[in-house]
Amino acid sequence: MDEPNDDGGPVQVVRPTLAEVLLAVEELWPESLAEDWDAVGLVAGRPTSSIHKILFAVDPSLEVVQEALEWGADLIISHHPLMLRGVNSVAATSGKGRIVHELIEGGCALLTVHTNGDSAVGGVSDVLADALGLQEVRPLQAAQHGLPEEGIGRVGELPQAVQLGDFAALVFSVLPAVAGGVKVAGDRDALIRRIALCGGAGDSLLPAVQAANADVYITADLRHHPAIEAREGRTDGRPYLIDLSHFASEWLWLPAAAQALGNVLDDQGFEVELQVSQLNTDPWDFVLTPGEA
Repeated sequence: MDEPNDDGGPVQVVRPTLAEVLLAVEELWPESLAEDWDAVGLVAGRPTSSIHKILFAVDPSLEVVQEALEWGADLIISHHPLMLRGVNSVAATSGKGRIVHELIEGGCALLTVHTNGDSAVGGVSDVLADALGLQEVRPLQAAQHGLPEEGIGRVGELPQAVQLGDFAALVFSVLPAVAGGVKVAGDRDALIRRIALCGGAGDSLLPAVQAANADVYITADLRHHPAIEAREGRTDGRPYLIDLSHFASEWLWLPAAAQALGNVLDDQGFEVELQVSQLNTDPWDFVLTPGEA
């Protein structure tokens, strides 16, 4: 389409097709990096459709879809899959069915970048490591089909040792606000330096954390038994644990991902508008702590 320039003459604006956006996404977050159990890639949408506006979100929830449609988005790129497990129907009588109907009727495509976005360079855990100032960062678990710097989770060093309580406060400060806050297991005054982390649910990586001799492990959705076993695994109580909101731990990636995709599309001569969802899709609304009624 043509849009007027400063002199009043037409300027050719080239919009990518969905297929061309998919190629750019594959360049940044290859599907080969996704875990075997994962469901990534295009969920809904015609590859030939023109893309003007792209919304990034953690969850492809109904509220996020409505936000996208109100903005006029042609594509949602969500971190979490809509259909991680198989379904037999997308009738609008179910939550997932309503989302599919809203997408199709609103002319909006949906693309999932999940564990491939975790594993890739500049992915979820890299962004969190950068926000915390970690150095000499490497994957916690190397990718099966990737480069040495690709894989799930990250481990790195702080520039200098700090107290666990101060570091937990830093973690809290860089994350979006959620009801559950940040939970910590460990001696508040202990000095720590080597940090392991994994955006999203990462207690399956606890053996790798222990093998990396990390002082602290940051992840989300730590379950009761794995957390206790990790605390009792060594006499010094390490790795200390910092448990985050799943949503909050992954939201930080969205602005970086939008910028990265925008740069690739811009280099290819395409113009698109990119926006990060401002909805908090953490499922919890409030929390009670000791002393509160």
